[in-house]
Amino acid sequence: MRVLVDRVWPRGVSKQVAQVNEWLKEIGPSTELRQWFNHEPGKFDDFKKKYKEELKNNKAQQEELEKLKNWTKEYKKNITLIFGAKDEKNNQAVVLKEILDRQHVE
Repeated sequence: MRVLVDRVWPRGVSKQVAQVNEWLKEIGPSTELRQWFNHEPGKFDDFKKKYKEELKNNKAQQEELEKLKNWTKEYKKNITLIFGAKDEKNNQAVVLKEILDRQHVE
């Protein structure tokens, strides 16, 4: 199961290459948060806190996070989170993986 967790499609990546099963557009950080963060590693800890706060307070993001949690259970954590950021250590998929890893999967 491959899930794109970005509001925008990654530049230069065709749908054939990405092989995405689902695209959760709303789960990505808001435009304002994404622009503030600007993929600056020094801001990642603050980004993570702000993004988690967004996920708690935004209904559309909550709904998509629930879908992602359910798929994680359904596919027994055999899910790949796809994202467009070049930085593999400092992005929203890392935050989402941390949330998903904390849930119990049977």
